[in-house]
Amino acid sequence: MNSKPEENSDHIYEDMHDNENRDEDTITEENKTVLYGVEDTPAPHLCFLFALQQAVMCIGSVLSIPFIVTSLICAKGQEDVLSQLLSITLFMCGLATFLQSTFGLRLGIIQGGSHTFIAPIVAMVATDRWKCRENDPNFWKEIIREISGNLMIASVTQLVIGGTGIMGFLMKFIGPLTIAPTISLIGLSLTGVASSFNQVHWGISFMTMGLITIFSLYLGTIHVPICAWKRGRGCHMIKYPLFQLLPVILSICITWLFCYILTVADVFPSDQNHINYMARTDARNTILKNAPWFRWPVPFPFGWPTVSAAGYVGFLAATLSSIIESVGDYFAAARLSHAPPPPAHAVNRGIAMEGFCSIFSGMVGAAHATTSYSGNIGAIGITKVASRRVFQTAGIIMVVCGIIGKVGAVITLIPEPIIGGALTVVFGMVSAVGISTLKFIDMGSTRNLTILGISLLLGLMVPQWINDPRNAGVIDTGSDELDQAISVLLGTAMFVGGFIGCLLDNTVPGTPEERGILAWRKNLVSSSEQLSEMTLKTYEFPFITKYLIKINCFSYFPLSPTFYKEINLNCCQRSDKRDALKHSYENDVRLESNCEVSTVASTQL
Repeated sequence: MNSKPEENSDHIYEDMHDNENRDEDTITEENKTVLYGVEDTPAPHLCFLFALQQAVMCIGSVLSIPFIVTSLICAKGQEDVLSQLLSITLFMCGLATFLQSTFGLRLGIIQGGSHTFIAPIVAMVATDRWKCRENDPNFWKEIIREISGNLMIASVTQLVIGGTGIMGFLMKFIGPLTIAPTISLIGLSLTGVASSFNQVHWGISFMTMGLITIFSLYLGTIHVPICAWKRGRGCHMIKYPLFQLLPVILSICITWLFCYILTVADVFPSDQNHINYMARTDARNTILKNAPWFRWPVPFPFGWPTVSAAGYVGFLAATLSSIIESVGDYFAAARLSHAPPPPAHAVNRGIAMEGFCSIFSGMVGAAHATTSYSGNIGAIGITKVASRRVFQTAGIIMVVCGIIGKVGAVITLIPEPIIGGALTVVFGMVSAVGISTLKFIDMGSTRNLTILGISLLLGLMVPQWINDPRNAGVIDTGSDELDQAISVLLGTAMFVGGFIGCLLDNTVPGTPEERGILAWRKNLVSSSEQLSEMTLKTYEFPFITKYLIKINCFSYFPLSPTFYKEINLNCCQRSDKRDALKHSYENDVRLESNCEVSTVASTQL
């Protein structure tokens, strides 16, 4: 899917990035299809630009949640509440991104506020208990305390699912016909989000889309001469793939400047009720003026949280849907980063880290959980930058924006149609990544085509039906809590499509070759000769892996990089680092002769 860079890209690295932690001899041919792999470290100034690009890409989705939440909790029009929630959201997204990239999955994944949790909030505030009180301007604090409490309890469940390895165990039932509809529906189901931004001004949106397409595809192979300085060589000219590495941020800056000119010239209407108003660069100036210079996040800023059975069930359903979506995102991120697919222990850590960050999110009053952002994953395929350092830096940038209120407010000034145009491109990339997973299956098989078609169509149709206002109350089991849980699950396209695909793929008769299981597992687990130290390092636990590999008992700990998923007679023996880490990839397809209990053999798939 990603074109390989020009041969002179190696010279670019030599000229500009001698200070990077890069070993040219260990870079595999597969990793060369991205300009910066997961383990690569760009120069500091480039790392900041790449990170800023990722932060800008997610800002539309990040900012939309506080706007939606304030309108739901009876705080619409209270700009101080909106400003506070914006700062908390930016801080939490940055913290979650840094922790996920460093200690969780360890791939480049932006973590942001989850829109999945909007549904249970809507269901909760629709009850008589939480109807807005016109004579109580602080009633919103009671609502947000209820949201925070239910969110924290539901996130504890997510932490347990990841920490106990349940999700890693379920991964043995997941194949291409589960991953393909799940990932594809992530992008397809978000078309409404992109469209809501685009409709503000389709001309500006198309301009943004066009510039990103031109820079990344038409001009991606053009290397721009740039003046550089290096000790020993002095000032000299180098060629750099500027358009390929920074297509999104260049497009946003150019279109933003164009919108500023049109705003100054009064081309865009000044009427706040006009649909084109949000295309103005000064539409949110009030937020910038009212934002404090510093806003430190504190635990329980709105009071001690409360919980309810109905709220917990609704948030639990949203949590399960978010987990399914995140697993699909993990595989999409690995494919676009040209890293090995995440093994069980990495998936476990990723899910557990999202649960931990969501608990913390509830503590600081963000009113939403954190989850992986598909749009930023799609951006990896466009920019060809998958460096872990870039995403860690992006997390730091968002933390700073959340703490320094004025900085975060400046980002909110980006006109909505610009964000919509960028999201349209990256959501399309995400859907295409899901479709590319089908290369492992037999596309000439009627069985596979039927399963794929049913999964995709029902994944689109069922949520559309359940979210139609005319069908309100159609789910009636006699229990409000159960009705809310079922509605959230059926209203999530990724869950519906992925569940149906997984169910049919594991129950409809088919050979492993036809299902693509053999090819998928072959891609999932490399042979001993193909597993390079760089590949093994991708999902290693930082700092302490060298100690964990010395004790085989950690092979039974679901979050450990030496997690075997099998019981053998050598559980207390020391092991070689390379052999220990390989087990996490190979245990699903290779049976040990001294094994008492084994999880899965390739002949059983």
